[in-house]
Amino acid sequence: MNLIDRLEYKFLRILAPGEPTHMSGSSFAGRSKLDVLLGKEFLGEVINRDVIDFGCGEGAESVELAQRGARVLGIDNRESVLEVARSRARQAGVESRCQFATTAAAPVDIIVSIDSFEHFSDPATILQTMHALLRPGGCVVASFGPTWFHPYGGHLFSVFPWAHLLFTERALLQWRSHIRRDGARTFSDVEGGLNQMTIRRFERLISASPFLVENLELVPIRKLRRFHNAATREFTTAVVRARLRKAAA
Repeated sequence: MNLIDRLEYKFLRILAPGEPTHMSGSSFAGRSKLDVLLGKEFLGEVINRDVIDFGCGEGAESVELAQRGARVLGIDNRESVLEVARSRARQAGVESRCQFATTAAAPVDIIVSIDSFEHFSDPATILQTMHALLRPGGCVVASFGPTWFHPYGGHLFSVFPWAHLLFTERALLQWRSHIRRDGARTFSDVEGGLNQMTIRRFERLISASPFLVENLELVPIRKLRRFHNAATREFTTAVVRARLRKAAA
């Protein structure tokens, strides 16, 4: 590291000697994440439908989708979290209609993607994969955030609002090495990946994809709602929601 990186790293160690807690998911405590992010009307659509939970993580949403009446396949590229997901499905008694794997083959009616598009290393290819996994007329329902310019768009690296934009990547990764000992050297190397997704980039990706864009909604940060507009949206959007449709045969 150069002198600036070392100084920033030392400052980060003083400022945040432990792991930040703002990305703990506590805001959903006692509430259904699917209800909050996608709405109760959407959950009515999954009954008796074949659904992929793309980027399922530890499977909480996959299990809930199965409990709501869907036949679910949760996919993730991390076998460690899939084992947790399988245990969760067994404990909930839905293992017969909620399976987990690293890949999918059979086409489905709906693909759900929650808090994943800011992590995919190659989101353009992921969109192509999703399109191939849908039956004609099927849809992707995605919700994700924070995006890169959000106050906490750096996830773990955002030790205070916009810290991930103010400090160098090298300083932030060196600071992180005291919390996560996985040898990550770039933002994209961290567990789950961090692709620095912006709203503008996502718009370009879906525009270039084979999908028909039915809806794209930018949900403002509650405390910054009055400042949310076309000029400030990258910095004041809390969640991006999209519905993408595969053309009917």
